[in-house]
Amino acid sequence: MATSISFEFFPPKTDVGAEKLIVVHQELQQLNPQYFSVTYGAGGSTRERTLSTIDALHGQGAPVAPHLSCIGDDKARIAELLDIYKAKGINRLVALRGDLPSGQVGLGELPYATDLVRFIRDHSGDYFHVEVAAYPEMHPQASSFDQDIERFAEKVRAGANAAITQFFFNTDSYFYFIDRIKQLGIDAPIIPGIMPITNASNLIRFADSTGAEIPRWIRKQLAAYGDDSASIRAFGHEVVVKLCQRLIEGGAPALHFYTMNQTEPTRQLVKDLGLA
Repeated sequence: MATSISFEFFPPKTDVGAEKLIVVHQELQQLNPQYFSVTYGAGGSTRERTLSTIDALHGQGAPVAPHLSCIGDDKARIAELLDIYKAKGINRLVALRGDLPSGQVGLGELPYATDLVRFIRDHSGDYFHVEVAAYPEMHPQASSFDQDIERFAEKVRAGANAAITQFFFNTDSYFYFIDRIKQLGIDAPIIPGIMPITNASNLIRFADSTGAEIPRWIRKQLAAYGDDSASIRAFGHEVVVKLCQRLIEGGAPALHFYTMNQTEPTRQLVKDLGLA
């Protein structure tokens, strides 16, 4: 059976960006994804832009899955969003804790993703297919890997259907994570999050901010290319293709690509993997 794919977008900040995203969506739609997800800023800071992006993409092909974060938001606000999405016929969500907005003190009524998943189930029953986050290399704020595994298990027990991972480049970390959650009786699908490598400084910034590890050999090779963007893209493409191949061979149920609102290189990765 072919490995299914999905794509992530972020809400554009400008009208030009919004117009460009429509084109990117149409181009990636041709690859037959299972769904497109749309991110949601800290404390709902991109709420209106997320909603407008959802409206622009919904009904134009594959289903759209809004991200929904809970930290710093109250239950009434989240319930309103759930009702809006249900009224639109959207039945898939990515439920996250999210980042605390700058300058805000206190975590709000739903401080953790487990609380959000439980609230979604209490409010909407089984209407939504809910995906949560998984961290094969451990959440950057977790005190131990064991604690992080248990926190993840709690999200699934609260009602999550599946999970999307933080991006990673070490397949052993993914398969070890799968083994550990199976030991806890968790068999929810864990979908690897795939980050294309196109720009060394951007990749390092993302990794440093999220706790994702870039293996030393990748960092060294990227540094060796300096400003040679063509070589960086070619090297990055090869690295990510091999990463995805190992994941597929190892039984990963699907792949979720962080597109950064670009058609390429995600389209080339999908085609070279034979998943189009």
